[in-house]
Amino acid sequence: MQEKSINVLGGPLDSCSTEPLTGFFRNGCCDTGPYDHGVHTVCALMTDEFLALSKYLGNDLSTPRPEYRFAGLKAGDQWCLCAARFLQAHHEGAAPQVRLKATHRRTLDIVPLETLRLYAVDAE
Repeated sequence: MQEKSINVLGGPLDSCSTEPLTGFFRNGCCDTGPYDHGVHTVCALMTDEFLALSKYLGNDLSTPRPEYRFAGLKAGDQWCLCAARFLQAHHEGAAPQVRLKATHRRTLDIVPLETLRLYAVDAE
């Protein structure tokens, strides 16, 4: 069961990426629901710096994993990140840019809107 698809600005949730296909439900959107314990709700634009930090912290997003039909991410790809990992990257000075219109409102339970706005690439 998905939660209502509303973004952090209060509007309809835009798609994040279909190439690569992202989202907890692998529907291209940063939708969430009760089984999404990682809260994969932040639509982020990958950077080499963030991918290196994520790998260092134990979540290697850049290495292909064909057994999961995962080609690996590279700088420029858009991906639904865990809200807590985004906040951690912010504190470490390595947060990627975000698309607010494609970031689910549940993110606001973890990351303040003011913090997200620092990295926003889309206008309100």
